[in-house]
Parts: sequence; C-alpha cells; structure tokens
Amino acid sequence: MSTYHEWFRAAHIVAVIFWIAGMLYLPRLFIYHHQADAGGELEKALIVQERRLLGIIMNPALIASFVFGLCLIAARWEILFSAGWMHLKLFLVFGIAGFHGLLAADRKKFECGKRPRSEKFYRIANEGPAIVTIIVVILAVIEPF
Repeated sequence: MSTYHEWFRAAHIVAVIFWIAGMLYLPRLFIYHHQADAGGELEKALIVQERRLLGIIMNPALIASFVFGLCLIAARWEILFSAGWMHLKLFLVFGIAGFHGLLAADRKKFECGKRPRSEKFYRIANEGPAIVTIIVVILAVIEPF
C-alpha cells in the first residue's frame, strides 16, 4: 500500500479539487435559479445544469475523495490515533460532506419548483466551502498539532 501512497495522494487531491469546485459552483447556480422565472427557459436550463453538476462531477468526486482518502489513511494508519490535526480535518471533511447532502436535497426541491432557502442563504453558503478548504489544506500540509 505504501508504494502507491504518492499516487493515492495525487488522486485524492485531484478528486478534492473537482468536488470543491462543484461545491463552490452549485450555490451560485441556486442563486441564479432564485432569480429565474418559474417554469421559464432559464429555470429549465439551470435544472439540467444542477443535475449534471451533481451527478457527473460532484458525487463521483466526493466518492473518489473518500476512497483515496481512506487509502491514504490505510497507508499511515497510526495517524488516526496520534494526530490532532487529522481529527479536526476529518471533522471538517464530514461537515462539508453533510453540506454536500444538503445541497443535493435542495437541488431536488428546486427541480420540483420549490425555492427551499433564501437567495441570501446561498450567497453566504457560497463562501463556506472555500473557507473550510483553506483550513483543511493548511491542516494537511502543515500538520500543526
């Protein structure tokens, strides 16, 4: 397993980039969706974009991030028991995965013609994944504690 560690790390980083890109873009699409006329052409186009973003990019990238992350943990198993930074990183990662689930549920509501949350919520939520990503990268690179 350790001979493939760098390959797992590279694959994990690529998957995380795709996942977080989607996490930054989907709330933006929801903002546009809020502004679109119900039943209009823009809304129909946004429904397709949101479904494809989640189904083709975000969901597979989330799965790949977790699979390759688990491979990295398996290669350095002791890190789970000794590194406080890893505990915080995993807490944040599971939090952002939960937010992914919330956005996925909201996408289905938008598709049914509902507006599940305010436009302001999505404007604020658009910043969350960026902040969490910065913290997670610092934790993974610096390993501060």
